[in-house]
Amino acid sequence: MITVSNLEVQYGKRVLFKDINLKFTPGNCYGVIGANGAGKSTFLKVLSGEVTPSRGNVAFGPGERLSVLKQDHFAYDGFTVLDTVLMGHQPLWETMKEKEALYAKPDFSEEDGLRAGELEERFAEMQGWNAESDAANLLSSLGVREALHGQLMRDLSAKEKVRVLLAQALFGKPDNLLLDEPTNDLDRTTIAWLENYLSNYENTVLVVSHDRHFLDSVCTHTVDIDYSDINLFSGNYSFWYESSQLALRQQQNQNKKAEEKKKELLEFIQRFSANVAKSKQTTSRRKMLERLNIEEIKPSMRKYPGIIFQPEREAGTKILGVDELSKTVNGERLFSDVSFTVEKGDKIAFLARDPRAVSALFDILVGDDKADSGVVEWGTTINYAYLPLNNAPWFESQLSIVDWLAQFSSDTSELYLRGYLGKMLFSGEEIYKKVSVLSGGEKVRCMVAKMMIQQPNTLVLDSPTNHLDLESIQAFNNSLINFKGNVLMSSHDHEFVNTVANRIIELTPNGMVDRYMEYDDYITDEVVARRLEALWA
Repeated sequence: MITVSNLEVQYGKRVLFKDINLKFTPGNCYGVIGANGAGKSTFLKVLSGEVTPSRGNVAFGPGERLSVLKQDHFAYDGFTVLDTVLMGHQPLWETMKEKEALYAKPDFSEEDGLRAGELEERFAEMQGWNAESDAANLLSSLGVREALHGQLMRDLSAKEKVRVLLAQALFGKPDNLLLDEPTNDLDRTTIAWLENYLSNYENTVLVVSHDRHFLDSVCTHTVDIDYSDINLFSGNYSFWYESSQLALRQQQNQNKKAEEKKKELLEFIQRFSANVAKSKQTTSRRKMLERLNIEEIKPSMRKYPGIIFQPEREAGTKILGVDELSKTVNGERLFSDVSFTVEKGDKIAFLARDPRAVSALFDILVGDDKADSGVVEWGTTINYAYLPLNNAPWFESQLSIVDWLAQFSSDTSELYLRGYLGKMLFSGEEIYKKVSVLSGGEKVRCMVAKMMIQQPNTLVLDSPTNHLDLESIQAFNNSLINFKGNVLMSSHDHEFVNTVANRIIELTPNGMVDRYMEYDDYITDEVVARRLEALWA
């Protein structure tokens, strides 16, 4: 259990949050959400003791252990993988080290013997004899091969280190667990394992993540950091978002009677509770929403960008034809024998175990690169807009945001350009900021404004959710669902792919799999799995 009392964090004149009083209890997982810069990571650091609050305090239950997902990938470079995981249970690790030091003494005394007995008793109480096997099982579950367990952390890749540090945080089932972006660099199989693990976790968990599917799968509550305040709501991210939008619509409808509003909210809760009960999440927390007081449902104060793609013209019958494409980079084959035809209404998600394959394909489709062999032919009516994975070359000038956007518009008046920038939440003097100093999220928002000006009927999107906050991801997601044209995209965001795509194409070095189906069905389809294994064999 974690109790937060009268908490305030202030940097100079900027107040991140103040007068915060919250209690986080065992058996629940709390998803911490908020716009970029709202203070999500800072809040976790205050809970962990890494950051000292300006006022107030944080308390844990008596004798409870706290574990935190470390972000420093070099902190354990001198330790083996297995030892790094064991260090996640600090009391156990310290007991082990003290025992080893005692038994290694050449002049082992009677007093040392008494102390060793105490340590052995403590070690047994903490399940120390099973510690190494438990740590090894945890590593294997997270995709860290047994051959790596004895290696030094410095010899691992960045993605392997992420998994080891996650195993370290989970090791020993701590009473309180803080996870900041735990799904970063994990593949879909490992994320599914982590979702199941946390869904059945019996202690207290707080997690920051931009992965909405992950938040929906594991969270019982949502912690919303907004406007210098932190509010706690029952339900996962989707429930919070949909209920807050419903409450906002009700607030804007002044003519609706209080009784009608209450009935609408109750019907929403019942409908959402039924959906949760049918979900894949296996947990005893499903009835939480049924006990929810409708007074907890409040409108969101959050601002969402206005992402609206309006095609200048409707696409004709021919969209895109691809025939026998192949691509090799530095002697390594990324894909081969790729052939497909895009039909009207297709929204295609492209997958690959090697993410370079999809980026290479998209660069070839838009003419930024050449294939080793094969043909790409766009229809004459197609006007496509491309959001590349690496947008850095677009922002190497010293232009202001408004002047940068003017390069891509026939109407260069500031009033016209402000309309598009305002939709992407650039307001006031912000539009005169140099594009060379923009954050990753700001650059993506600029690229989206550029794409909206192009009025495309086809979108090519390489990992569009990268660098975006949850509000921008949600707005982008909604826009693509309603978009009348074609979409070719890749994304690590499960919910994004599942709600937008009606067709999946997966690339391999030895061919491809092409299926008209939703993403959830695709990843559980045994026929697809066997086909992919044959292509990778």
